[in-house]
Amino acid sequence: MNRNFSDRKYIILGFFIIVGVIYLVRLFYLQVLDDSYILSAESNVLRKNTIYPNRGLIYDRNNKLLVYDEAAYDLMVIPRQVKEMDTTDFCSLLYISDSAFDVKMARVKKYSWYKPSLFVAQITKEEFGYIEEKLYKYPGFFVQSRSLRKYPYPIASHTLGYIGEVNNREIDKDPFYRMGDYIGKSGLERFYEKELRGKKGVEIVMVDVHNREQGSYRNGRYDTVSEQGKNLYLSIDAELQAYGERLMQNKLGSIVAIDPKTGGILAFVTSPVYDPNLLVGRVRGKNFSKLMHDTLKPLLNRAIMGTYPPGSTFKIVNALVGLQEGVLHEGTSYYCYGPATKPIRCTHNHTSPLELVEGIEQSCNPYFWNVFRSIINNPKHNGVVECFNSWRNHVTSIGFGTKFNTDIPFEQGGNIPTSEVYNKIYSEGHWNALTIRSLAIGQGEILVTPLQLANLVVVIANKGFYYPPHLVRAIESKDNKIKEFNSKIVTSIESRHFDVVQEAMLDVFEGDHGTARWSKLPGVKICGKTGTVQNPHGKDHSMFIAFAPLDNPQIAMSVIVENSGYGSTWAAPIASLMVEKYLNDTITRPHIEKRMLEGNLISAK
Repeated sequence: MNRNFSDRKYIILGFFIIVGVIYLVRLFYLQVLDDSYILSAESNVLRKNTIYPNRGLIYDRNNKLLVYDEAAYDLMVIPRQVKEMDTTDFCSLLYISDSAFDVKMARVKKYSWYKPSLFVAQITKEEFGYIEEKLYKYPGFFVQSRSLRKYPYPIASHTLGYIGEVNNREIDKDPFYRMGDYIGKSGLERFYEKELRGKKGVEIVMVDVHNREQGSYRNGRYDTVSEQGKNLYLSIDAELQAYGERLMQNKLGSIVAIDPKTGGILAFVTSPVYDPNLLVGRVRGKNFSKLMHDTLKPLLNRAIMGTYPPGSTFKIVNALVGLQEGVLHEGTSYYCYGPATKPIRCTHNHTSPLELVEGIEQSCNPYFWNVFRSIINNPKHNGVVECFNSWRNHVTSIGFGTKFNTDIPFEQGGNIPTSEVYNKIYSEGHWNALTIRSLAIGQGEILVTPLQLANLVVVIANKGFYYPPHLVRAIESKDNKIKEFNSKIVTSIESRHFDVVQEAMLDVFEGDHGTARWSKLPGVKICGKTGTVQNPHGKDHSMFIAFAPLDNPQIAMSVIVENSGYGSTWAAPIASLMVEKYLNDTITRPHIEKRMLEGNLISAK
């Protein structure tokens, strides 16, 4: 059979033509339409500068600016471009030692020889002008624009937090960051990092042989713009916060004030406090070290990390549980024999017998021992353990013994002991109300945070419910409220039981024998409860909880002044001044204010 293969040459020729056309089209695209290869070839004279966005602004509840960005600069280095140079002169320019230079260079070379790395961070505007003039003498080094956080009101440092350079773990966790970037390290800067940080941009510039910028590459055709971070609008009242910090000067402790209607925190004071501007710029490391080694622990946020026995303020909780369990009524009376009373003595002599309102007003220890005993021996439950578990369920429903898990980083959960704990300590079946009687007056194994105490007052003010306490009310738009913090949490205590408790708390200020009567604010009905908390390490802590006004609660708070004695001596007056400042924006009792402002409890500690 004859075969004609002559037609195949046309098929092969067509194949080569098609391949050739494809190559020509591709070459045309690469050389004429696409500049990416040109850009790569010219990389030896081009530099990609990261355009860092400004972080979001932070405002208080009245739209006062609390945090903004100010221009600063980072000195960057590309190790492979660094030539022989006078390191001594270079170090004197930057105010660093030769040994510090060697350490920094070793660090950046370990990261990359070819990529820009941070060499010196956060150079101020004033320093930048002087450095820029001489930088041409040091190939491989260049300056990149950044920003520094600034605080026009030097308040709320623990709440606002601070930013710092990312570490390797943070870089591995989020590809957004690279070596030399900054990230929120604490407070709101940390919690809302993704909202505040914005979006980076890139600028491609041409540089000469001396590493000096010669202008934008191709008029910025390949540049991308940065996007500023989102703004935060807080529930914090800057004026109230500043006043609270003044009142707590030279004292150890905290003030937490909450809006009962929203759960928004109005003041979040911890003392001692520090100026947030200390942890900004090149002085941050030095100042952080000083604060870290300060024996008064100014970096500790006592409002959420300090845990204390609640003392007599917890008598309110036992009263509410007793009312809910049906073992206590407004007219229930018990005898008290003053300091001679057993098994729990009273701190003072007073009228006896007492009913519930008088028991709270007088803060009578024996009265609430009897209330607690009736709860643990309640016949409607099957034995001590079941009674105790019921008591604990009521207590935790108010917000004790757990974290609120909102936008407050590093908060502690406190401790409400379980029946398993007592079974382990005393063995099962060998403990009862008498064994754990300290719980009757807020001592023993109970530990609460000042934030939890303030939330207790919110529950009382609202007659049985609260909104999770939080710091940020809106993001980006001041009218765009955060929905997840608007969930209403109802406790296990019925609202009808709160009337008598509120009446008794009002008598703490208004009654003839009220423990806070000397801190009464004319014209404003404040409801409160004093607490004197036993401290095994020294003098008792002064504690106070309050809300006001009675008929339309607008502020609820807790105040703790460590190592200062009775709750009525320091915590109660401070609370009443905070209420007056918030409700009336003025102080009409200068004698009380003067004593609180001038009181120095640290030197006397």
